[in-house]
Amino acid sequence: MKAYLALSDGKIFEGTHFGAEGEVDAEIVFNTSMSGYQEIITDPSYCGQMVVMTYPLIGNYGINPQDFESDRPHLSGLIIKELSNITSNWRSTGKLEDFFKEFGIVGIQGIDTRALTRRIRETGAQQAVLTTIKQDHQELVRKAQNSPSLVGKDLVQKVTCQKPYDWSEGEWNIVKGETILKTPVNAKYFVVAYDFGIKRNILRKLVGAGCRVRVVPASTPAQEVLALKPDGVFLSNGPGDPEGVPYAVKNIKLLLGKIPIFGICLGHQILNLALNGKTFKLRFGHHGGNQPVQDVPSGKVEITSQNHGFAVDSNSIDPAIEVTSINLNDQTVEGIRHKEWPVFSVQYHPEASPGPNDSTHLFQKFSQLMEAKI
Repeated sequence: MKAYLALSDGKIFEGTHFGAEGEVDAEIVFNTSMSGYQEIITDPSYCGQMVVMTYPLIGNYGINPQDFESDRPHLSGLIIKELSNITSNWRSTGKLEDFFKEFGIVGIQGIDTRALTRRIRETGAQQAVLTTIKQDHQELVRKAQNSPSLVGKDLVQKVTCQKPYDWSEGEWNIVKGETILKTPVNAKYFVVAYDFGIKRNILRKLVGAGCRVRVVPASTPAQEVLALKPDGVFLSNGPGDPEGVPYAVKNIKLLLGKIPIFGICLGHQILNLALNGKTFKLRFGHHGGNQPVQDVPSGKVEITSQNHGFAVDSNSIDPAIEVTSINLNDQTVEGIRHKEWPVFSVQYHPEASPGPNDSTHLFQKFSQLMEAKI
């Protein structure tokens, strides 16, 4: 079956459909990771977006629930060069196409993803329509142009948990041909994690750093969090515009100076808004597992996993805040810390999944801040 991808700038791509049939509209972005398509597909931060994979062959190691970052896919659609008809991996339990059919996700293959990626780089992230329904191309372009932008939209409510829950699962470990859970250490610290679209591997890393974790919905009042008497508060990743979740900013403001806080990705942006900073939309975002970030104090460079379309405005940062890391590709702010309070955050993903593990030490840094306050 034919499938069609229409961009709001008027460009049409024609390819072959896979997965579910239907039509979706969303912002289109590209991801430069060479592997990890399962983690990308199930990352709640991709809610409201369709993803172009720059690596040409996708689906070759199948699907397995152990690698999911949530309980289901959250992206609107997937655009790839070629879908592998063969799944070869001892952990695989099924095919990507069947998984997409099960969850109603539309995919398109057989298009020039290099040309599409270059177009997004030149024109910026834009709205698009992906459909298996043959129709007038100009009508598809009009639909893309009328698709609402992510700016100002609250997508967090689509992905956050509905009620609090406890997480105690540790990290996966590959031993002697099987995947097992590392036995969690005795939890020394109690952490409340705000769920703005939290990834499972973040929770595993927190457990691995000696934390007992209670996950709470994104709109949980600060007073309820403090009533739990946690040793620290974690602010998770999530989709969309941080200015679209003012209730989260309000709650974090009430926690500042009272408890150690660690934020990642959207949590980093929300923390900066709570500290009276500003954010802005990037031209085409940072999505992939190969972004170089420099630690400002030491000069050390780490390769990081990233997935965000907004960034902190460096000109808005308060004098009480220190910029701790920057992106070497475009000099955007990648990390901050408060000079007096035990508060810090990063724009990138130290938990990886997918991506390098250069920055996993940040979870231990969070533990050290809590230790100093106990």
